[in-house]
Amino acid sequence: MTDPAVHRPVSRLGAEAVTVGYGGDPVVRNVTLDVPDGTVTTIIGPNGCGKSTLLRTMARLLTPSSGRVRLDGESVHDTPTREVSGRLCLLPQHPVAPDGLVVRDLVTRGRHPHQRWFRQWSPRDEEAVDRALELTGVADLRDRRVDELSGGQRQRVWIAMTLAQDTEIMLLDEPTTFLDLAHQVEVVDLVLQLNRERGRTVAMVLHDLTLAARCSDLVVVMKDGAILERGKPNEVFTPGMLAEVFGLDADVLSDPRTGLPIVVPVNSRSATADQVRSPRGAPGPPR
Repeated sequence: MTDPAVHRPVSRLGAEAVTVGYGGDPVVRNVTLDVPDGTVTTIIGPNGCGKSTLLRTMARLLTPSSGRVRLDGESVHDTPTREVSGRLCLLPQHPVAPDGLVVRDLVTRGRHPHQRWFRQWSPRDEEAVDRALELTGVADLRDRRVDELSGGQRQRVWIAMTLAQDTEIMLLDEPTTFLDLAHQVEVVDLVLQLNRERGRTVAMVLHDLTLAARCSDLVVVMKDGAILERGKPNEVFTPGMLAEVFGLDADVLSDPRTGLPIVVPVNSRSATADQVRSPRGAPGPPR
């Protein structure tokens, strides 16, 4: 297993020995994580392991009881909110738009961090909104009500709003939740486009393991509030890891087109102790 404490190059955004909870026992315990600049980093793990809590802490929505989140060398919690909003954006897990709001009006809200009493709406703001609508493929929906759209369309609109914020770092909390497979792939492909073509640094939480393998430069595995492993998809996704972290009896195949891992669950029963103890990368016991 990869040692979570191994030193890695410092990046613009990172958590340093962060512990955070909601008033009781800590949900995230002494976690250190650098988000490599210009890459897609995906955090995976079972429900309740602290994935979303860590992401929300890095976005300055939660305050750690110890440790700190570093943004451009400074504590994100000591940096004014407007400055943070100009450098990173967060798409929360369950965003809600007011009833009757049209698409363009929602996307324009991404420009709020750039407004000042002495600087109102400008041609630059207009260009940022138009560019976000085009990049996410929802320009033709600009006058539609958000609550009339399909799940995939709504998610693209929310991503457009975060794009309009025009930050180099994007944090996405389960952006494919409640979407069918086709729309999940659309969203993941959009994330890849934003990273590869626009140079955005992306850190996100995903539940679908095969999608995580498909789009990630770095996969971070969490369990019980700690980072258990991190690495490239082909390094991280093994039957042993899936058994240990998810209690999942599964095979890991190689995508014939990309060579990336594909997770194929064998059954819904918890993995056996023999599987958990099997070497990293070794297949499970004969069936």
